[in-house]
Amino acid sequence: MIPTVTPDQARERQLAGAVLIDVRELHERATGMAAGAMACAAADIESAVTDRSREICVICESGVRSARAAERLLESGYARVSSVDGGTRRWRADGLPIVVPEGDADFFDRYSRHLRLPEVGVEGQRRLEAARVLVVGAGGLGSPSAYYLAAAGIGTLRIADDDVVDRSNLQRQILHAEARIGRPKVESAAQTLAALNPRVRVEAVQQRVTAESVDALVADVDVVLDGADNFPARYLLNDACVKHGKPMVYGAVHRFEGQLAVFDAGRRRGEQPCYRCLFPEPPPPEAAPNCSEAGVLGVLPGIVGLLQANEVLKLLLGIGEPLAGRLLHVDALATRFRETRIPPDPECPVCAPGRAFPGYIDYVRFCAG
Repeated sequence: MIPTVTPDQARERQLAGAVLIDVRELHERATGMAAGAMACAAADIESAVTDRSREICVICESGVRSARAAERLLESGYARVSSVDGGTRRWRADGLPIVVPEGDADFFDRYSRHLRLPEVGVEGQRRLEAARVLVVGAGGLGSPSAYYLAAAGIGTLRIADDDVVDRSNLQRQILHAEARIGRPKVESAAQTLAALNPRVRVEAVQQRVTAESVDALVADVDVVLDGADNFPARYLLNDACVKHGKPMVYGAVHRFEGQLAVFDAGRRRGEQPCYRCLFPEPPPPEAAPNCSEAGVLGVLPGIVGLLQANEVLKLLLGIGEPLAGRLLHVDALATRFRETRIPPDPECPVCAPGRAFPGYIDYVRFCAG
């Protein structure tokens, strides 16, 4: 039977000379440690405390790992070892002193749930904070995407949109509010995101994506999130992402259906497709009416936009399997998802290996047929 002590008892013993050892991982300790505890991996305790007569209290998050560590120490000949029942979680709940790492307390508190994930941790969160993401469109897709990217701690969000808030937007564009009708969407977005996370810098760019503006929008960001509602802007973004070597997270919605994909041909020519590989020619206008003409279920852009934000975070953190080379179809009525593989087009006029950048064409005319 492994001896256990309550956090209060562990604190008393610590003050009386016992050593309190925190065996949690670095990303767990980043959110706070029991005051005075020594951070040490379970396998390294014997090297850290060589006196086998010294009293040791082992603490983890809930008490499971500390019990295992205490058992090994007892088997190794340590005479006075106990595990803290309930771990750091109970220590905190009992109001005992917690020490957070030196530095930015807001950072460790705000992102504590990210910091507990070994796939993110402090290093990954700092990477998100240093990242720059372009969100094109502060509408149905850009609203949920930007909202969650700001919450996740993206350092700089550049939001480009030339429209103003309309009452009909409020059914799905959650960045905006009734009192802001008539105001530029990028200003409304910046106000909402600043209230959510003041650490995030929002660059509000009130302009359309054009051949003259697209390079400045794309060149210095890490990822482009396509929330555009028109084909000329989407084709321009694709071409600019290929030219500048940026991944583009594409999303689109129509009535009760949505789709999304990651196009990363700019960094992986010949291996991953671009948007032109999927849609060499735009569909005729009657086959792709916009939301004002065909309507859209209000929650659908939220579903697709959140999936886009998820792809952005995966790309920035270098985790998981990005939706590159795959088109995800979302059927909101049936709640079904299906995938279509997208191979790179070896003859693509934009991203074919070895092909020089052809320059931006008049996509307004191109999409008009």
